[in-house]
Amino acid sequence: MKMMTCTAIAAALVLALPGCNQQEAADANAAEAVEVAAADLSALNGVWKSDLSSVKWEGKPDEFALKDGTYTCTTCIPPLTATADGQFHPVADRPYYDSLSVKVVDDRTVEFRRKKGDKDVGSSTWTVSEDGNTLTNNWKDGTTTPATEGTTSLKRAGAAPAGAHAVSGQWNPDRVQNMTEEALNVTYEIAGNKVKSTVQGQSYEAELDGPAVPVQNDPGRTTVAVTREGANGLRETYSREGKVVAVYTIVPNADGTSVSVVNSDPRDGSKASWTSNKAS
Repeated sequence: MKMMTCTAIAAALVLALPGCNQQEAADANAAEAVEVAAADLSALNGVWKSDLSSVKWEGKPDEFALKDGTYTCTTCIPPLTATADGQFHPVADRPYYDSLSVKVVDDRTVEFRRKKGDKDVGSSTWTVSEDGNTLTNNWKDGTTTPATEGTTSLKRAGAAPAGAHAVSGQWNPDRVQNMTEEALNVTYEIAGNKVKSTVQGQSYEAELDGPAVPVQNDPGRTTVAVTREGANGLRETYSREGKVVAVYTIVPNADGTSVSVVNSDPRDGSKASWTSNKAS
């Protein structure tokens, strides 16, 4: 979500040029190639603020069921099943939490709380509208610094099974109503073939077309590799335990005042896209 050619150019020149001038000429051409790469990507430098009103989703609906004291999410990766008794229970294969509490508040409201070890790392309160067609999610994420909170809404795409709680059924993401201001801003610093990015206390520094590097301060132990996307954009490929979990493409518009961002998940084919505007 870059292909760096300066190394290949330098190698070709070393093979073609004779004697003591080889290294000097190769270094000069490699430096020139790096400068060109930096110039091509310079439109991405700065702080970019996400426009929540521009967010769009593609993919299959989310599917949940809460019935007979058990909550299931069949479209979670991997699928999730938890006892809905308001107590914390261990869950496996979750990079950001290892226990979950699911509490039925009333016939239209469910509260989720997540922990990693003894630390609270997030919560969500789901409320279904009286007509049963809108699910509002008020959430908090404590895995970032500072913590993030916001509100998102989903529209019903499939009915709840007979006897199930109102949050059950299929749901399509509809809109992000609000989000902590700090979470909207991402910073890029690109110089030569070095790319630095920071968002809400998490950051990386990587080489274009280089090896994957850890995302700093990410408790999920995610890594990222960066390449070029077209002439002047970035592709960020995020992985955990050797599997790609997200691919971001960030491409500036013609006058450099905004970027188009696409986040795709190859595991289920889902995709989200939005516009971020230049903040500084």
